[in-house]
Amino acid sequence: MPRAKGPPAGARRSAAKFMGGRNLGILYSGTMAAWFTIFFLAPLLIIVACSFMKRDLRGNGILGTFSLEAYQALGNPNFGIITIRTIGVSLASTLLIILIALPCGYYIARSKRQTLLLLLIIIPFWTNFLIRVFAWMNILGSAGFVNELLLRLGAVKEAVVFMYNQRAVVLVLVYMYLPYAILPLFSTIDKFDFSLLEAARDLGASNLTAMVKVLLPNIRSGIYTAVLFTFIPILGAYAIPVLVGGKDSYMLGNVVADQLTRARNWPLASAISMILTLVTTLGILLMMGLQRRDAARIAGSSRKRGPQDEA
Repeated sequence: MPRAKGPPAGARRSAAKFMGGRNLGILYSGTMAAWFTIFFLAPLLIIVACSFMKRDLRGNGILGTFSLEAYQALGNPNFGIITIRTIGVSLASTLLIILIALPCGYYIARSKRQTLLLLLIIIPFWTNFLIRVFAWMNILGSAGFVNELLLRLGAVKEAVVFMYNQRAVVLVLVYMYLPYAILPLFSTIDKFDFSLLEAARDLGASNLTAMVKVLLPNIRSGIYTAVLFTFIPILGAYAIPVLVGGKDSYMLGNVVADQLTRARNWPLASAISMILTLVTTLGILLMMGLQRRDAARIAGSSRKRGPQDEA
């Protein structure tokens, strides 16, 4: 009796390749899902659960009892003052960062030495975060570089207090997070068609008008990304306000740390963390909505111009 012929060798190889690719896909997606579950979703769920529990007055963390005391404590006027201060410092720092990052990103995009300039932007990341903060403390301190220079030049008779105030906090925050805004802005501006600026100037627009009405609307996605990359981490800043700030620089990140380590009020720290998480999530959703609206507007204008251009 003749044996039944199996599928051709090529078909078997294709099937094996397909099955192997599918298995690899499941492996990759499963590994990433496990990573996000263990290191993102699980800690977030723990924070949510802790925020609805009662504080252990003996300093042992939490009691397994449902309670809204942590969220009720957020109604304290002191928390309102700290929240307003945190948002104000974050907004001021982010605004200054964007104002500095825009011309920097534009200059790098138009430069012939992009690699060198980008390297100079990235070099600070090679140094530890705290070392850079301590470097600023040496620069701004009473016996620091700036005061020594002013005293030797005779500009001042005694050391000027540059540290332990909100101005110092904003200055160091701007320095620390400026690269996070320059890089996405450069990436967006580098893809921009600069002939549009020349066309706007030919039509009578000044340099400033061309930048505001032509360049900025076309790089909104980069601006949105730069705002997110700077505002969100600044909102939860802890080390910089502690090291270079004073009593008027106490922010929400410091409250969370103090409630965890000193007051041992884990539910309150978790509740504040949840508020910060919700605010940042709303900010991300808002930016995503604005990006989608801009993309839809650009696509709609392109469809409207199509038939006219063909005519």
